[in-house]
Order: sequence, then structure tokens, then C-alpha cells
Amino acid sequence: MKATKLLLSLTVLTLPLLAVGQAKKDATPVIAGKDIATVPTESGKVKGYIHNGTFTFKGIPYAKAERFMAPSKPDSWTGVRSSMTYGPVCPMDATTSTYDEIEFPFNHNWGFTNENCLSLNVWTPEINQAKKRPVMVWFHGGGFTAGSSVELPSYDGENLTKKGDVVVVTINHRLNVLGFLDLTAYGDKYKNSANAGLMDLVASLQWVKANIAQFGGDPDNVTIFGQSGGGGKVTSLMNAPSAKGLFHKAIVQSGSYITSFTEKELTQKVSAALLDELKLQPNQVDSLQKISYERLNAASKKALRKVGESLKAENRPAFGLGWGPNLDGTFLPYQPSDAAAIELSKNIPLLVGSTKTEFGPFNPANRPADMDIAKAGMQKRFGDKTDSYMAAVKKAYPETVQPADYLNIDIGFRAGAIRQGSQKAAVSGAAPVYMYLFSWASPVNDGMYKSMHCMEIPFAFDNISRCEEMTGGGKEAHALADKMSRAWIAFARTGNPNHKGLPTWPQYNATNGATMIFDNVNQIKNHHDKELIEVATSKTM
Repeated sequence: MKATKLLLSLTVLTLPLLAVGQAKKDATPVIAGKDIATVPTESGKVKGYIHNGTFTFKGIPYAKAERFMAPSKPDSWTGVRSSMTYGPVCPMDATTSTYDEIEFPFNHNWGFTNENCLSLNVWTPEINQAKKRPVMVWFHGGGFTAGSSVELPSYDGENLTKKGDVVVVTINHRLNVLGFLDLTAYGDKYKNSANAGLMDLVASLQWVKANIAQFGGDPDNVTIFGQSGGGGKVTSLMNAPSAKGLFHKAIVQSGSYITSFTEKELTQKVSAALLDELKLQPNQVDSLQKISYERLNAASKKALRKVGESLKAENRPAFGLGWGPNLDGTFLPYQPSDAAAIELSKNIPLLVGSTKTEFGPFNPANRPADMDIAKAGMQKRFGDKTDSYMAAVKKAYPETVQPADYLNIDIGFRAGAIRQGSQKAAVSGAAPVYMYLFSWASPVNDGMYKSMHCMEIPFAFDNISRCEEMTGGGKEAHALADKMSRAWIAFARTGNPNHKGLPTWPQYNATNGATMIFDNVNQIKNHHDKELIEVATSKTM
């Protein structure tokens, strides 16, 4: 009996240690309850849980905002706020149907929507300030229109935290018409509307700076990273004066597509068309804060379409017209190519790259088994350059055998990564740039997914087992994920992705074209696809 009482006493004494210290390695898979994983923040205490030794917090409010307004600090609370499940995601178009074969590898979680969506999630090995760990803040994909921090199983931060002794943070923020409708023409009240969704991301980094030490992180060693639209968000913040000093390294994955921010002339045309669509006069603009999201969203899409049609009628390009970063003169005062913008992020090390096939595998027309059919498809794209294109493919990728392999190779995202990396590397005294290309091909579903868009994310997060539908979960996938995630961790820690498991990875510049090829055999190649890009784009890179 005495022994039992002693054991209970020891257990009670241990619980507070779990609230402020490091989880026991032999703990049960999930530990949750009173005084477990409790951390103070500026707004109040939050309570998470421990999963396999990792402290996990979900849905923590980092800011609040009224519709079209700049974010501000969240309301404070008394007591302890339970933060054990993901918060709401930004409203967006409802998913009513999916393409089964393509949906299978993604395994989406659409979450639940609410405009009060400014929350973040934290994974950490320890919840005290005894040690300062690198912090890796993830911005999700989906362009600037859709997506969330809960969308894909690959976004879970637990394995990356374990692998690298780092703190991982993922963010939800405002998107589409809620985050990027430019109402600046309608008074000072709406001066922040054009980039409100990006201002949310700055607010999340301000929260990290103020609070992450309590979660075992180093606020002076923060890496922002993101894929696709998330990479575009990283690029945008590298150009935002208000974000300067809040992060120290940047990773852009398949997201080097932003060459310019949309000018006010166009963004204000969209807002005027939106008011017209809703039959509102300019002095009735405040009504936009009260109408339903469904009605606002439907009208915004019609407005974008009308402005796009008017541009075409004027023989002006409408490509890229949509929701995204706006050159508003305040949050984004410069175009990315301006000297002032380049200077802003001059001291930020950059890791940038793309996947070999990106969106190619999504198109069933890109899967011919017959070379004549494949060649006919190439001729539609490249005309009399088809033979030169095929020769350049074989030169860049000697392993190319199947007819479909010629059709699936990405040019656009790869060229964008080269452009972004080359621009930064050309700046005298700039921080280093490292370039990669992910060419590993998934074996799942007869290999149809190749190295498609998003394929590299489970490798960077070391989440192969969570993403078996995408990766197959085999030994080769796990081996590559170990090497790739360690590179991401090394970069977050020091600004240099080199580690013992990889060949020496030199800094990239336009002269050497040094690119780490991530595959079953990892190797550095120099300008391996230069001729291919030149043939495909009729441009010299």
C-alpha cells in the first residue's frame, strides 16, 4: 500500500515536468491532460499534448482581423486555452468532386472553414527556454486562393522536429477575395486591404518572435519555407519591409513564379467590377464587410473574369490576373526586380528548386505508351523544334526511355527557380543560394505520378510513412527522405544544406549552374538542362 502511494506521489511530481520540460522517451504514444504540455504566451496559456515524445499544439490564435482590415494581436484569455486540434481554414471554393486517380496520392483534409482563421500549429521536442532551436515556419500551397496548414498529411511537423531537434510552425491565413481585394480607392479605412493575407503572415512571424522561445525555439534563427503558392508567399515576404528581421533564411519549393506584383490599376479595376457586380455604389463599400462569403466569392470571380476579358479586348495580357500580392506602395513598395527589393533580402540565404515533372503527370494526355503519339503531342508544343527538343531531353536526362517521359518534363517552374536563384546570386556580397531539382519518381499506380507537384514535400518533412499513397513508403523513399530532410534542417540551422549524407553541395550562381539532383543517387550537375530550357522556351538562360 505504501509503495502504491509513493508511486502516485512520484507520478504527480512528474506531471509539471512534462508541462515545462522534455517528454519522456518511454512515454505512451499520447499524453494529454491537466498540467500536460502547458505553455505561456503573450495572450495567455495554451495546452497541447505529447505525441511520441513531441509536444504538439494546434489552432493557437496568432492574430485577429475584421474583413479587409490589417491583423492585430489576438484577444487575451484567462486560464488555459486548449490547443489540441487544428483551427479553421480560410473560406474558399467548396470541393464537390475530385479526379480519383490524382486525388489518391494527395489524401486531402479539407478542414472546416471560418473567416476567423488566423491560427498556427507548433511541434517541438521541448517546451522551455533551456535550449534555442532553429525554427522552421511553413507556408502552405494553393496559390493565394486556397489551401491550408492542414490540407496535406505531408505538412505534419512531428517527424521533422524529431529528426532535426527543430521547432516547426505551420500557418493558416486569409486567402482569395478575403485576403487580397484591393479597396484602397475607397478610403483610408481600407488602406491595408490589398495585401491583408500577407500581412497575416507577418503577424504570424511577429507571434513567433514574441513567443517561440517558450516553445524551445530561437526567435533569432527563423527559416520561412513553402511550396507552390507557399513559395510565392516566401518570395513576397522577402520583398516586404515589414517582414525584415522576422526571418533569417528562406526556402522556395516549386514556387519561383512571381516575377512582378500586380499593379494598382488592375487591382482597383477588379474591386470596381466587384462593386458593380453586387450593384453597390462606391459610398456603399462598407456593405462588403457584411455580405456572406458565398455571395462575395461568387461576385469576385465574375469581376476577375470581366476584367480579364476587358484586358484581352485591349490586347493586354490577362495571364496571372487573380488573387495574390499587390504592389500597394506600402506593404509591397517595390517590384521584385527593383534594386531596393533585392537589397531588402540581400542577407537572407536562399534554398530554391522544383520537381522534374511538376504538373505534367496530372494530364492524362501526357501518358502515351506509343512514341508516335508522344511525338505528335510534342509537335503541337514545339513545332519544328521537336527533334531538337527530344535530343535536349536525352542530353539532360539520359535515363529517358518511355514516350511519356518526354511529355512530362517541367520547364516553367525550373526556369523560374533558375531566374530567382540567378538574380540573387548576382548581387555582390549577397547571402548564398543553393539550387535543387527533385527528380525521384514515385512507383505508385504504375509510376504515373513521377515527380509531380508536391512530391518533394513528404521528403523534406521526413513524412514518407504518413504519405504512402504518394510515395509508396518503400526503402528508397525513406532513404532519400532522410538525406533531403537533413539538408533542410542543416540549412535552417546554418544557412548551408550540406551534410555527410550528400555529395558536396556548392553554392549556386548563373555561371556554374550547380544543382543538387535529389534521386536514388544524389548528385551535383552543372547546367545539365540549359539546352533543354533554351529549346523549349526559345530563350537563352
